[in-house]
Amino acid sequence: MNLDSQELTAHVNGIDLCYTLDGPEDGEPLLLIMGLGAQLIGWPIEFVKQLVEKGFRVIRFDNRDSGLSTKTTVGEAPDALDLLGKALNNEPVTSTYSLSDMAIDSIELLAFLDYQSAHIVGASMGGMIAQTLAINHPQYTRSLTSISSTTGDPQQFTPTEEALSAIISSPPETRDEIIKANILGSRALAGPLWDEDYATEQAEKNYERNFFPEGTGFQISAIAMSGDRTDQLQELQMPALVIHGAVDPLLPLHCGVATAEAIPNSELLVFEDMGHDLPAVYWSKVAQSISDLVSRAS
Repeated sequence: MNLDSQELTAHVNGIDLCYTLDGPEDGEPLLLIMGLGAQLIGWPIEFVKQLVEKGFRVIRFDNRDSGLSTKTTVGEAPDALDLLGKALNNEPVTSTYSLSDMAIDSIELLAFLDYQSAHIVGASMGGMIAQTLAINHPQYTRSLTSISSTTGDPQQFTPTEEALSAIISSPPETRDEIIKANILGSRALAGPLWDEDYATEQAEKNYERNFFPEGTGFQISAIAMSGDRTDQLQELQMPALVIHGAVDPLLPLHCGVATAEAIPNSELLVFEDMGHDLPAVYWSKVAQSISDLVSRAS
């Protein structure tokens, strides 16, 4: 199966979002929200194909400050390590935008595409955005799938030093050095099923499509100022699925467990050999689990 995956632009919420549409026009809309610093091409294309084969209308997009979407040009990018320190100490953080703003980006994209609601899937920071969307705009959320994410409780954030360094280290200067650093960062975040060839291919594609390391600082700032969602998650009523890797070095398994415990009647799916990644061996199971969740939501 070949996907069209034509990259288009929508002007929503005062910014431009680059997005793609795949799958049948009359399929159930499935919005995929990517994580920190990641682009829409971060969703493995073979995984997207499996979702399309299940009849979904798959919507992917670049979050603001990533990919081909609008970049923040006001002020310098915040220092990521300083922001994380403040968040962990419950100190106030001021940001250009919040996860709530990023959730509005998502729902305005849906409205632009003439969808009144969709099934929402988010990975890592995308899971935080998806949770925020479900909390603030439940009418837009037919179901919620949170992958490799967390509730925002600072006490749950216990990454390994290597994993933390992978997301906050300053990038080198040359193309080859940047790509090599991204490959090593991918390895630091992944579990034992890490695929070096795939990681290399993705690092090269990401660099060639768009390189904007400053965006990570702005996005971490949005996370840091948005706080703990645990109490609000306990009010959710829609069908929910929480997927997590047992060996996630950035957001350890207890983050996924806490998320599932917070959302009433949610399902927790744990993959023993998955880190902060989505290995190919699990694509079929994840696609089927999302399909089953959608069936329960219908």
